Amino acid sequence: MVLTGAQIVMECLLEQGVDTVFGYPGGAVLNIYDALYEYRDRIRHVRTAHEQGAAHAADGYARSTGRTGVVIATSGPGATNLVTGIATAYMDSVPMVAITGNVNLNLLGLDSFQEVDITGITMPITKHNYIVKDVHDLAQTLREAFQIAGSGRRGPVLVDIPKDITGQTCEFERSAPLPPLPHDFPVAERFEKALEMISRAQRPFLYAGGGVISSEAAPELAAFAEKLDAPVACSLMCQGGFDQANRRYMGMLGMHGTNTAALAIKNCDLFVAVGTRFSDRVLCNAGLFARHCPIIQIEIDTAEFNKNIEVQLKVKGDAKEILQKLNEMLPQQEHTEWMDQVAAWKQEFPLIQKERTPHAVTPQQVMETLDRLTDDDAIIATEVGQNQMWAAQFYTFRKPRTFLSSGGLGTMGFGLGAALGAKVGNPDRQVINVAGDGSFHMNLNELATAAAYHIPFLELVLNNEVLGMVRQWQKLFYGHRFSQTDVDTATDFPALARAFGLKAYSIETDGQVEPVLREALAEAQKGPVLVDCRINRDVNVLPMVPAGASVESPILEMDD
Repeated sequence: MVLTGAQIVMECLLEQGVDTVFGYPGGAVLNIYDALYEYRDRIRHVRTAHEQGAAHAADGYARSTGRTGVVIATSGPGATNLVTGIATAYMDSVPMVAITGNVNLNLLGLDSFQEVDITGITMPITKHNYIVKDVHDLAQTLREAFQIAGSGRRGPVLVDIPKDITGQTCEFERSAPLPPLPHDFPVAERFEKALEMISRAQRPFLYAGGGVISSEAAPELAAFAEKLDAPVACSLMCQGGFDQANRRYMGMLGMHGTNTAALAIKNCDLFVAVGTRFSDRVLCNAGLFARHCPIIQIEIDTAEFNKNIEVQLKVKGDAKEILQKLNEMLPQQEHTEWMDQVAAWKQEFPLIQKERTPHAVTPQQVMETLDRLTDDDAIIATEVGQNQMWAAQFYTFRKPRTFLSSGGLGTMGFGLGAALGAKVGNPDRQVINVAGDGSFHMNLNELATAAAYHIPFLELVLNNEVLGMVRQWQKLFYGHRFSQTDVDTATDFPALARAFGLKAYSIETDGQVEPVLREALAEAQKGPVLVDCRINRDVNVLPMVPAGASVESPILEMDD
């Protein structure tokens, strides 16, 4: 059949099983948006208030569903507004296809109106990108884009399409999606060496990263933890990749990890890492990290081996497949004394926040109440900063794809768009975005999207009227010189939310936490809701490892 380029885009999306796209219309994508009108009964389009919000929504959709997210933007500023969202997805290995329009072929390179070299701009933050200069290449290019985004270490791919290409016609034949690109499987010697190292260990430490969730390896990880008889810590990106109600779970490892995990890494005699890139926020000081014991790293991306830290055994491949094989080969291990010691540390060093004043609200109380009221089964998105860490520390994540947060890039403004994308992709799940007031000021325009599409979710703003995490660093290392971090805005968040068309609530004392959250959660099943929760600006994220210090020596208490 003969179709226009814009219709070919629609047909290729349908081939890939795409049911929802996020975006914002503009001149260079008018043909695509005209085709979206034609296909509106098969492909839902969600128009956000800003292209960055659309990119984050596609990201949240992908993280929460496991499917590739799709975002569309016009040329020039529309395309460049996607950049932060694309980089966020790239750093956290999230599958996304970004489709951008561009000026007509004969106007390329002439500094034409709203022209930008978006493929050049995004080259460092995409797995691959394309500019399509022949309509006959369009279908195959889009199919390859989805194949690359969803293969191996997943990530974003950009397809730039000049406007005249979307208007030209050519013959089109439907096709099944391309199969995932092949990846390596370790040779037998790697497994034999791993089993040998494990058999010698008396105090193993199992550490899981975001690759566990990407490869759907949570069941295999749980089985491996039992076989290995080891305690487990997770990275920020692996929250929910291991059931946090499991007795083996120690909490996060790294800059804001638990003291239990710090003590365990100090005393372990084998460190097994699965699906993690060993970021600097985990290592803290690479020269002091697990220096007394061998490290086994299971990882799909060769570039991550020995990049940030030297490891003794590299096992390259998909986490799920490798853990399945190890579980078949590994005899049951027993480390009763070690597990008892870890359990004792957990009892001795619980995470507890102190009230600053009588009846003050603590983030711990808020998150633990939220956890209980949602039966630890909601999808939690976060912004970046203290709110992000408190959500990770005090909500019990029991399932994969229930924690959505910008880990690698640390993008303030990520969470609201991500939450909207997650709710669109998971209409039967409760979705909550945990925000700080600083991040909320960066993305509050997306409340308009929530209201326009009547998306049922809860925006929970932990409002301390400061840029909390930066201020915490200024308190510790800059002599309390709070340069530009005491925000003290006069924004009335509940009034603002109502102006956008949301229901809104306020929490100011500890006695209001449960009744307000209970009512807000009930209302958030029907439509978008905001809760403005006031907290003390001097509540800190603890534990905390100072820059350059060993992950084994976190700060547990801070004076004001």
